[in-house]
Amino acid sequence: MNVRPRASLARVLDDLGTTLLDLAHGDPARVRDIGGVVIYDPLDAPVLPRHALVLGVGVESPERVTGLLRELGEQDAAGLVLRAPVPLTDEVRSAAERSGVALLGLSRGAPWGHLGEMLRSLLAEGDVGFEEAESLGGLPSGDLFAVANAIASLLDAPVTIEDRNSRVLAFSGRQDEADASRVETILGRQVPERYARVLRERGVFRDLLRSEMPVYVDSVLHADEGLTLPRVAVAVRAGDEVLGSVWAAVTGPLSEDRMVALRESAQLVALHMLRVRAGADVQHRLRADLLRTALEGDEGAGEALGRLGLAGQPLQVLGVALDERAPSGRHAPSETAQDRERLTGAFALHLGAVHPRSAAAAIGDVTYGLLPLAGAAEDAESHALRIVQEFVDRVGRRLPTLAAVGPVALDVRDLAGSRTTVDRVLRVLREGRGGRTIGVLDELQGEALVMELRDIARARGDAPTGAVARLIDYDRRHGGNLLGTLRVWLDSFGDVTVAAESLFLHPNTLRYRLRRVGEVGRIDLADPEQRFAAMLQLRVLPPEALPDVSGE
Repeated sequence: MNVRPRASLARVLDDLGTTLLDLAHGDPARVRDIGGVVIYDPLDAPVLPRHALVLGVGVESPERVTGLLRELGEQDAAGLVLRAPVPLTDEVRSAAERSGVALLGLSRGAPWGHLGEMLRSLLAEGDVGFEEAESLGGLPSGDLFAVANAIASLLDAPVTIEDRNSRVLAFSGRQDEADASRVETILGRQVPERYARVLRERGVFRDLLRSEMPVYVDSVLHADEGLTLPRVAVAVRAGDEVLGSVWAAVTGPLSEDRMVALRESAQLVALHMLRVRAGADVQHRLRADLLRTALEGDEGAGEALGRLGLAGQPLQVLGVALDERAPSGRHAPSETAQDRERLTGAFALHLGAVHPRSAAAAIGDVTYGLLPLAGAAEDAESHALRIVQEFVDRVGRRLPTLAAVGPVALDVRDLAGSRTTVDRVLRVLREGRGGRTIGVLDELQGEALVMELRDIARARGDAPTGAVARLIDYDRRHGGNLLGTLRVWLDSFGDVTVAAESLFLHPNTLRYRLRRVGEVGRIDLADPEQRFAAMLQLRVLPPEALPDVSGE
């Protein structure tokens, strides 16, 4: 698999600077490669990869900044991003110099999520193998920021590359030379609605879809902003499919040579966008294959964990699946497949925010996650339950979800057993009547064992015998419900009053029926072994082997 090496902090500032990020203090050349992007959580100390770029969401006061810089210096972080303006007091400067951590400021108005997405598009995750990077048109394959800068040089104008929904995928430098609308587009990663509305009214989007030539867009007058710069845009196509578009903020119409250059550049952009798509697909498939190999616990499990960056450490297996019991979960097969894909992506993103070296991939209809153990083993289960509870709450009604937590796997041999445990719990949640959405085997083992015994009985074709068989035969011949009476009484722990209320009977009537159960079934209800044998048959024999014994 070909991937780009991770970007340096200087490269990040070159591509995202002046618009999203500014260097407030420090040396961006100190760290050559950024090891990952981590969101700082003061309530749950993050586990940092080496040379991490940390997003300090909500960290504002000089005291908190100073303390965080001290922590990040101990973990060899590359940089700390704070919301601008960065509080550069003498104490903060001194802490930054001692720690060696560069301080960066995120522009006001730019969402943290937008910055995270842009950073992920810049940083190649080399965790599943690395080979020499390939190139397209002399530029690193899939590097849309490098492509945007190259086009900007050709046109002598700041450029954005956008998807079909006018979301910014990459942008060139010199965006400060454009107008307020362009800056707002970069900060929000989306063309402002008021500007997009004007473009729709003018038929610009329609013309882009119809034409292979660049489209010139005159200035737009806004009451608060004045005139925008004109734009020149061209659709990015792969055959009949429109992948997105390239937009340049210009001072006037381009020369014929530059119009041709922009049109030809769109073909190069298409190749890079297809490479990004193909690379993501390949990486997802590769991670799924590696995760499957690791969870199966065969000879290649150790190597698979190594390629995932998870070897030599305790791991916890988590599993999530669509809750198809929920009304919103009953879709057509194509919609269900899309929901599962969204669920997998959301779960991978969620785990990535918890631990930078976590891994997640879909295998069948279950998305499994491998989470490195961050704290004490005795706290692992409660920590994992909080993680999946937060995820289930977050996806909410949009993606009704079931989640299971397996036991800690201390080595590669334990992984297959932990996955099996997750599968057992998910089955109980799917088939259970209590409406639970999250579980661990400690709480659900009894139900899991009953389901597995039912599988064995069904596979062998087991039929009712003894007292249960005699009661079934009697009920069929006489239209009675002695078997239902027995089941309700057993489920009521032998409490006649409770059982009678459940069946809407007088207690004396229920006592009479229980005597008939004993006589017809030839069962001693005072004998715990005989009671257990009857209860086991009623629980374990598959439903098709028994009549309706609900008692209703």
